[in-house]
Amino acid sequence: MADPLYPQQTKALAEQRRVLAPEINAAFRNFSDAVFAESALSTKTKQLIAVAVAHVTQCPYCIQGHTKAARRAGATAEEIMEAIWVAAEMRAGGAFAHSALALTALDAAGAHRHPPA
Repeated sequence: MADPLYPQQTKALAEQRRVLAPEINAAFRNFSDAVFAESALSTKTKQLIAVAVAHVTQCPYCIQGHTKAARRAGATAEEIMEAIWVAAEMRAGGAFAHSALALTALDAAGAHRHPPA
């Protein structure tokens, strides 16, 4: 069987990352811990945001990890799915909004024609 596109995360891989760049690895872990700590936003809210962002960035590791973390923080399956739909709308909305760039380019090239009324 071929190697999977996304290898399974293992303790050995985590240790290899730590050994190869210990200071940076520690700084990232501290940063992550600080970001997800209970503060102005609840840990649950932060994890729901992370689930949504993970779907936009399309990171399978983040999708799995933050979905599990959101559940541990008390998020329901419905809340997680709703966060994913928010991400989908924002991604689609970005494409829709950026159509203004294409329309402007078409106008500049004299190629933008409105259909007859």
